[in-house]
Amino acid sequence: MNPFSGKLLSILLFSSLMIFLCPHGEAQQANVNLDYNPQKDTEGLKPFSAPLNSPEVHDDRTVTFRLKAPKANEVHLTGVALLTGLGRGNEPVPFEKGEDGVWAVTVGPLNPDMYAYHFNVDGMQITDPSNTYAAFTAMPPYSQLVVNGDGPAYYDAKNVPHGNVTRHVYHSEVTQGEREMYVYTPPGYDPNKAYPVLYLLGGSGELPSNWVFDGRVNFIMDNLLSEGKAEPMLIAIPNNQIIHRNHPQHTELTFDLFEKELRGHVIPLVDENYNTVESPKGRAISGLSMGGRHSMFIGFRSLDLFANFGILSAGDGDAETTLAAFLNDPEVNKKVDYLFVGQGTEEAKGFFGGRVKALTDALDNHQIRYEYYQGGHGGHDWSTWRHLLYEKFLPNLWRSNLP
Repeated sequence: MNPFSGKLLSILLFSSLMIFLCPHGEAQQANVNLDYNPQKDTEGLKPFSAPLNSPEVHDDRTVTFRLKAPKANEVHLTGVALLTGLGRGNEPVPFEKGEDGVWAVTVGPLNPDMYAYHFNVDGMQITDPSNTYAAFTAMPPYSQLVVNGDGPAYYDAKNVPHGNVTRHVYHSEVTQGEREMYVYTPPGYDPNKAYPVLYLLGGSGELPSNWVFDGRVNFIMDNLLSEGKAEPMLIAIPNNQIIHRNHPQHTELTFDLFEKELRGHVIPLVDENYNTVESPKGRAISGLSMGGRHSMFIGFRSLDLFANFGILSAGDGDAETTLAAFLNDPEVNKKVDYLFVGQGTEEAKGFFGGRVKALTDALDNHQIRYEYYQGGHGGHDWSTWRHLLYEKFLPNLWRSNLP
């Protein structure tokens, strides 16, 4: 089928074969190429229209943050992802004020990765006004710190064949409005060949674009394919924010509504516009945090749609009850081709780790086959979710279960 047919608005976001090398030196946050070290100051230039350089990543992977706020009384560095990377738990890092009214602090060294952070100025949370890397999400935005290693990471753009990401806008009868979904097609996509589809979901406060800009899932897939470590697939990223996240009945309402959205709009849109394997064996559903719970509570009761699952940083303390139908299905191991449960090393120590353990205990009690993995240096953040996708879930998906 033609991937651009139908009455859908499709906007091509990423062209194939993006090149990150440049013959000239690059300024910090110059946005010339898709660099792996955009916040390393190589030319002594400030980001365009910014008051100063912040953040500045040094060769030893320490990072200096700066804020010009001469009338402020207190400035702190905050953000769960960055504080976890620094081993500070939830303890903010204080800045020191210079005579010029510029507040500054140097932290680290940090592991090479991407870290979300904020500034707190006299009790008010703000993004870093000098950082051109700011996330657009369904919650208050944050700034992005990129700590580089010696070369591009597994989630960076490399000089390899690249797939495309297409934005689809459609009308939903479930939410009575216009919604969006992103679809990744692998490099060399052949419309005459049927591809399996991974339906990939975000967490609370995430928009589907976050799996592209924070999760870097398209670059991760490009790199895995170039390394021969994964099977070509489509990745559909719908918006799983189906009602207001702070609605008092969010938990009671969201699963039924999002299942209607999947069945009535999301899967039909993908099957209509792309050549897909239209069977449970050819579909997977996965998500992080809230999206992982959607993958459980909707996916496990929709074995007519999905035979593959990736539960990332999610579980349920009462899994024996809430997942009873799935757990007690005598044919479940015949219906499920691949079930992955993963979490980050740091988050396993807290609340989310307890939820995940309750899920894996229930799976063990009912002798349901699954793969469990705990790894990376992150907590409940994008460092973990990128790592889980690259290290385990995507390489093991579709390896032996397609018709």
